[in-house]
Amino acid sequence: MQSLDLSLFKITPLNVLDILLVAFIIYQVYNLIRGTIAVNILIGMGVIYALYFVVKVLHMQLLTEILGYFRDVAVIIIVVVFQQEIRRFLLLVGKNASLQRNKAWWRYFFGKTQDEKNNYARIKPVIDACKILKQTRTGALIVFAKYYDEQFYQNSCEVLEAKISKRLLESIFQKTSPLHDGAVVIAENKIKSASCILPLTDKVDLPPQFGLRHRAGIGVTEANEATAIIISEETGEISYAKQGKVKMNISFAELEKLLNKDFSI
Repeated sequence: MQSLDLSLFKITPLNVLDILLVAFIIYQVYNLIRGTIAVNILIGMGVIYALYFVVKVLHMQLLTEILGYFRDVAVIIIVVVFQQEIRRFLLLVGKNASLQRNKAWWRYFFGKTQDEKNNYARIKPVIDACKILKQTRTGALIVFAKYYDEQFYQNSCEVLEAKISKRLLESIFQKTSPLHDGAVVIAENKIKSASCILPLTDKVDLPPQFGLRHRAGIGVTEANEATAIIISEETGEISYAKQGKVKMNISFAELEKLLNKDFSI
């Protein structure tokens, strides 16, 4: 009788690391597609694959041939259908290895005071503008982008390249302003553009009161390394979106804390 080879079940530190890395990747992929229509698409592809193996075992040649075409082009289908999720995953990987993050450690020890001053100068006018917009129930969408992708933003925006100013932000979002319908994008200590049309999120589990402004604010944080401040036109409530997740009805103290944390480098 042939003995069972137990060498396959030998546990080594590399095996444990391998399992942990795979689990981490699966968890990150799950976080990226959770609550989106991509989950239903993935389930549909799984059903097609399962059906393919069933009809193949049953020797149903016609169905096997038809479903085989889907199997052969599966990689292309995944790239086309999940392009936004793939982009978000690559951004997640890239941001942790970026040169900007490595420079941040140097600045943490040698230039922290100056960074805090620059950060406060950038954040305070935005918070002051949000106070007025909330009080007057003026709808607004303000995006803080860590890396300004010109191809992504400028295709549907009016380029400003202006100093961050409370009065400028207020005037942009006034209902009579030609630039109020869309988002303001802030990057590199400037108001880079206004009236930006942003991609909407595919999430299907959002609160019913969320309109296009909220969906655009969440969507831009899914596709880019950015955060978004969303002010509801109906209630004046302030929401804060990051990495596809949103915090609702936050206070100005919490808003300042979040912005300081996310834009301290």
